[in-house]
Amino acid sequence: MYNAFFCRIAPFVLYMIFIALEDILRFLAGKGMFAIPEQSFLFLYPVKVLSVVLVLFVCRKSYAEINSKEFFRPIVTLSALVAGIGVFVLWINLDMAPVVIGPLKGFNVNLIQGDTARVFLVLSRLAGASLVVPVMEELFWRSFLLRYIISPDFTKVPIGTFTWPSFIITSVLFGLEHNLFLAGILAGLVYNLLLYRTRSLFACILAHGVTNLALGMYVLQTGKWYFW
Repeated sequence: MYNAFFCRIAPFVLYMIFIALEDILRFLAGKGMFAIPEQSFLFLYPVKVLSVVLVLFVCRKSYAEINSKEFFRPIVTLSALVAGIGVFVLWINLDMAPVVIGPLKGFNVNLIQGDTARVFLVLSRLAGASLVVPVMEELFWRSFLLRYIISPDFTKVPIGTFTWPSFIITSVLFGLEHNLFLAGILAGLVYNLLLYRTRSLFACILAHGVTNLALGMYVLQTGKWYFW
């Protein structure tokens, strides 16, 4: 079994490395060092998601705190659905410029010529955002970091243990990970509260997935690509 620390950090770090790589390539292209069509960046997303899936699969036996059977606990499923939809509603109503960090580039699949390529990118984005990202992020934020702040020997800290420092720090840092940082902070607060209520990491993964799926469908309906 792989190290518990590695297995909760590696997927998240790998995901962030891909984001940094994209930003670096955009910067260099903007300086005229080479030409990269904007639509080419969209194809990094499937590669990024598959890379994270590979790490999650390799480390799968280390994630004992994820129990999919909790889906059949009404309190877990209902709480997760309410939290997920609630965060979605908050997110789409907190898109004001004063609470934005950095440019809102978005994931505009209309830049791609060809129906097949567009469908592939839409499906990969929906699957990545609603199935892969929630697992990767919840393992990092609420399985690892929230407990690590309480004790470096985090695996001995029960899931859902509350302390004010861990609650506040993880919520704020979760928000700062996103361009819409105020919405991100509120999302972090909600997901943390959900964890405390249910003592279930699966509930947080489900809620996160519901939020991201609802947001993806909203983006496709409205064309507000900056939410993606």
